[in-house]
Amino acid sequence: MSQLRRPSDRSAHSKSKRTLSTLTSTRSIRTISDITPAPAPAMYWSRAVTYGHGPRPIRAHTSVPVNGTMYVFGGTDSRGGFGKLYALDLDTFTWNKPKTYGETPPPCRAHSAVVHEDCIYIFGGGDGPHYYNHLYKFDTASLIWSCPTTSGPCPSPRRAHVSVVWRGHMYIFGGGDGIHALNDTYSYDIQNKTWQLIETTGPKPEPRGYHSGTLVGEKLVVYGGSDGHTCFGDVYLLDLPSNAWHRVKLDPQVPRLSHAPVCVGSYLFVTGGHDGSHYCNDLLMLNFVTMAWEIRRVYGNAPTARGYHTMVLYDSRLFIFGGYDGKHFFDDVFVLDLSSHAYLPQVTNFAIEML
Repeated sequence: MSQLRRPSDRSAHSKSKRTLSTLTSTRSIRTISDITPAPAPAMYWSRAVTYGHGPRPIRAHTSVPVNGTMYVFGGTDSRGGFGKLYALDLDTFTWNKPKTYGETPPPCRAHSAVVHEDCIYIFGGGDGPHYYNHLYKFDTASLIWSCPTTSGPCPSPRRAHVSVVWRGHMYIFGGGDGIHALNDTYSYDIQNKTWQLIETTGPKPEPRGYHSGTLVGEKLVVYGGSDGHTCFGDVYLLDLPSNAWHRVKLDPQVPRLSHAPVCVGSYLFVTGGHDGSHYCNDLLMLNFVTMAWEIRRVYGNAPTARGYHTMVLYDSRLFIFGGYDGKHFFDDVFVLDLSSHAYLPQVTNFAIEML
């Protein structure tokens, strides 16, 4: 396997022969960005006016929401890796740089971050040619960083992987180690501080990085990514109670890597990313009940095309930060108001069919 690498505008990633162009007569479903006023119930994009001093323009960072605050750590730009923590109040749009204590992680990018009991757990990533398999914990109440002493088989150094938390365990899937793309699965018992290699059954995803991994009920939903050659558009489900993989039958598939996903009720909202040829600024919505991509008209000022950005959900709004379009790094914040779709986060009683 070739080393995972960031695609350039000249890259020749393979694409699925069937894309959402069969539905829209364009490259994929695209967010429609209007300057005309939107009807009251419509979803609406806007660029947020923020206050204070936030991170410099970066990509491949992580963002997680904790009690109304979005914490941003790491990333990189043309000058190299970034190792600072910033916090954005999602109600007042005010940035601050918390004074932290303890053992701070080194600068890194393409790491993963999850939240458990108001603590942020950061795993892996890298800086330049270096790949890490370290685990750091940040307590948002005490503002203390720590590096837990763990036992058990730790994942190999990697970046561009995904992680989720389910029942007190952090699950890690995929990524790349600088030589190979990976498709292994590990779990970390947060209370007992132990790692375990998970033996899965069923058809597992091909090795990949820069995919997305989203917890939906008791399932890890893996979408897209790349092995350094192919830009994937497939969707896999890992049933966490049974550790069984299932491949979802989707027609058409939508190739995408370095995108940003959020589960909103019975939908997976996906913004931006790279489709194998171009950076995108579309909004994709995967209906978990019908397992089909859907189109929604979105008004307002949509983010410019980009990948390696982040997106979080708070108070019926989606917040996008940062990213990269092949030439420029970004430090802007965009907000998608769900409006009439604001009920979606409360939709929890649905089932994902695994055929």
